[in-house]
Amino acid sequence: MSGAGSGVGSGTTHPHVRHFTPGDGAPLVAAWARSVPCDPVTRERFRRHVLLDPNFDPAGLRLAVRDGEVVGAAYGVRRRVAVGGGGLEPEQGWIPFFFVEPAVRRAGLGRRLLTGVLDWLAGHGRTRVDFASYTPHYFLPGLDRDAYPEAARLLTGLGFAPRLEAVAMDRGLVGYRMPEAVRQRAAALAAEGYRFGTPRDDDLVGLLRLAEAEFGPDWPQTIRHALDTGTPLDRIVSAHDPAGEAVGWAMHGAYEGLAERFGPFGVRADQRGTGLGKVLLHLTLERMRAAGAHGAWFLWTGEGSPAGRLYRSAGFATTRRFQVLRREVRP
Repeated sequence: MSGAGSGVGSGTTHPHVRHFTPGDGAPLVAAWARSVPCDPVTRERFRRHVLLDPNFDPAGLRLAVRDGEVVGAAYGVRRRVAVGGGGLEPEQGWIPFFFVEPAVRRAGLGRRLLTGVLDWLAGHGRTRVDFASYTPHYFLPGLDRDAYPEAARLLTGLGFAPRLEAVAMDRGLVGYRMPEAVRQRAAALAAEGYRFGTPRDDDLVGLLRLAEAEFGPDWPQTIRHALDTGTPLDRIVSAHDPAGEAVGWAMHGAYEGLAERFGPFGVRADQRGTGLGKVLLHLTLERMRAAGAHGAWFLWTGEGSPAGRLYRSAGFATTRRFQVLRREVRP
């Protein structure tokens, strides 16, 4: 999430900057909606992604206040609690979001907020800072330069450079039918001894092990959290090889309970190129449509990656582009 500006204009008093204190949540969310109308957040999302994050430190959330009203914010975070089996990443910090209200831009407030956060992260030994891909509590994968060109100029001026590009994709499901070639491939794999379907409770052990071994600690944590908070097990389609080993899965509804949000989705490396991923993708889309979903979407993949090509072949289209930005300072 990015604020769409870099400073302060006219006003009765000059904004002052301070860190987050109790009572700031609702005014911050309201100011966010005024500043970033394309990507507002609810109080619930702010609470879940920021306040309940075990890594949240109020000193890292800087607010600009004018005449008692929040008019801007910038948020820095570093890991104090590891994700799953991952480490604390002692050199790494993140800025998941910043914003400045339109009426107070173009006088340096955005730079002042971000510089304060960067200095705070540096004071905790963080020499590398990414915008905005803080997992698992990111709002957007990175900066949408088309939506927020002023924010792009500000971040570039502060030394942030593109690290990678991610795209969001969407697909309508009204009238969806599984392609016959995919159905035939699923039948052929089943004839070889592969098993597709809702995982049994005991199957989750292998599925989570696969997710961590192949894709890192974020995804197993996402799956655990989804199931712990009530996501139905039948939102997962798993695949097991003839030996009974978990070799892939696809799911929907894992993130914030959003039934039309697809993912996470993964296939073991030695099984890629067999059609297994395409079968899992379409089996999940079929379930989503059966549950009444009018569309499927996700926030993050490489457009030219094998996954990106698979999604496009299944009818997904790119809807937004994000750049993950990084600023590095050598000690």
